[in-house]
Amino acid sequence: MNVEIVDFPETLVAAVEHRGSPNLEHESVRRLIAWRIEHGYPPERHRTYGVHYDDPFTTPPNAYRADFCISVEQEIAQNSFGIVNKVIPGGRCAKVRHVGSRENIPAARYLCEIWLPASGESLRGFPLFFHYVNVGSNVNEAEMVTDLYLPIR
Repeated sequence: MNVEIVDFPETLVAAVEHRGSPNLEHESVRRLIAWRIEHGYPPERHRTYGVHYDDPFTTPPNAYRADFCISVEQEIAQNSFGIVNKVIPGGRCAKVRHVGSRENIPAARYLCEIWLPASGESLRGFPLFFHYVNVGSNVNEAEMVTDLYLPIR
C-alpha cells in the first residue's frame, strides 16, 4: 500500500454520534443524510467523513463509538436530527487510498498494525478517520473511493 504523509487541514464538521452496535451504523448515517438533504449540504461541496473511536471487531457492541460527519463552513444550529458541531483537528497524518467496498476496509488494519509499528511514527491522540470521497446511491461499490487518515505526531 502506498502510504503518504500529509498535512490535513482542521475541518469543522456537522456530526451524528453513533453509539452502539456497528451493525446499526446505517441508522445513524440515514439520519445524517436526511439532515444533509433538508439543509442543503450536497456531497459535491461538503465532504463526508467517518471518525472511528473504536475497533468494531474488538469492542463490545454496546461500547462501540463512531461519528459520521459532513464538512461545513460555519457551526450549525441545534436541530431535531441530533446533529452536532465537531472539529477534525488539523495536523500530520498517514494517508492511504482504498478503492472498492467500504465493508471491512483492509487498509485500516494495515495502517494501524503493520505500517505504524514499522514507521517510527507515533499517534497524535485523535482516532483513525475516513474521508468517503464519493458518496451517494449512484456510486457503484467497486468504484467507491475512501481515503484513510491516521493522525501522527
